[in-house]
Order: sequence, then structure tokens, then C-alpha cells
Amino acid sequence: MPSAPFESLPDDSRLWVFGSDQTITGAASETLLGETDRFLETWAAHGTPLTCGRDWKESRFLTIAADQSTAGASGCSIDGLFRTLAALGPRLGANLVSSGRIFYRDQDGEVAECTRDRFVELAAAGEVNTSTPVFDTTLQTLGEWRAGFERPLAESWHVQLLPDGAAR
Repeated sequence: MPSAPFESLPDDSRLWVFGSDQTITGAASETLLGETDRFLETWAAHGTPLTCGRDWKESRFLTIAADQSTAGASGCSIDGLFRTLAALGPRLGANLVSSGRIFYRDQDGEVAECTRDRFVELAAAGEVNTSTPVFDTTLQTLGEWRAGFERPLAESWHVQLLPDGAAR
């Protein structure tokens, strides 16, 4: 079974969260989701189709999950996913496969992103603190994602980025 409704996948499904460095809406969003769906329909590991699905949130976060009980994603199949999304970047005017970015809600409630160093600076300046909502793009399973992809900074690994005594 190629792709499946994201909601139907089990909690122990393997997960990849791709955060875009730009908001993706309109035709670019349709392109991203259409190309992603086409890829997922044929996604396979060593010739075995993967049972997988996707979710799109906040015009920034593409989440892919694969049910490992039917077939496990292999290194080559995962590389194919990353290559597909990286190749879409220029068409979308956005990068979905960069690493080390921090995603959070700014003081206006909008999704923002920055480097880790910049996030530390924002904390020192009091612009982010332990109650700032953050998005955890490092989650490994769908169950973890369902339990709290967005949560207060104090309840996430992001708290370790706060400088000693800053914004705590």
C-alpha cells in the first residue's frame, strides 16, 4: 500500500519533519504537496512499497511518516525523499531540507525561524523565554509528534539553548 491517510498511521511510525525557511502558500503549496504525494505513491525500500503519509501545517511544516511494521525505510529510500524535497526548493523559493534551524512562535503568534545562535541572542534579549511555543523538528515517531510537536520551550529540548540565567 503506497500512501495512506496520515491520521491512520500508527504511533510507532518513523517520522521526518521538514521545516521550511519561508512560508509556502498558494501555487507553491500546491506544487509541494502534489510532488510530495506523487513521491509517496511510489516510495519503496528495496522494491517494497512503504505505507506512508504526510501532513502539512502552518504553511511551514511538511511531516512524513512511514509505518515500519510493513516495511522499513532504508538509507537509499530516505535519501530519495531528501533529494526530492531539495530539488523542489528552487521551484518553491524555499528550503525544506536545511538543518539546525529553530522554529518558534514570535510575539505576534507567527511562525518564525532562525539559527541556533540567533535563538540564543533572542533569549538573552528577552524576546523568547520558557513559555515561547517552539516546534520540535527532531521528533522520531508519529506518537511523539502527536503528543506535542508544538509545545512551550520549557517542555522541549530547546530549553538547553537558553543562556544561563536568561529568560528562565
